[in-house]
Amino acid sequence: MADSTPKIKILKGAEPDLSAATFQIHDESHTLGNALRWMLMKNPKVEFCGYSVPHPSENHINMRIQMYDNLSSLTALLEALSNLDDLCGTIEDAYKASLATDPIERWDEQS
Repeated sequence: MADSTPKIKILKGAEPDLSAATFQIHDESHTLGNALRWMLMKNPKVEFCGYSVPHPSENHINMRIQMYDNLSSLTALLEALSNLDDLCGTIEDAYKASLATDPIERWDEQS
């Protein structure tokens, strides 16, 4: 049976123009929350961004985004997710290139 929980849900209390909203991101933790908050805060159009894990037994994070000039927080969130994905791809490429040129030294082989 497929999971019917949406990956991202806009919680009640959002501004009608989405200039300020809290998003619930299902099946994520501090790993994505902190990186996504960092990426969002790099955007000069973002006035405030913070996230929380409501409870350790709950399998989601809540991300609050407030924008300047009545811009859409949903657009900022999607842009930040795309930018974070690009950054992870760049890091992966650099890591693979490094592995191809530098031998891996195992700790148990060191004298």
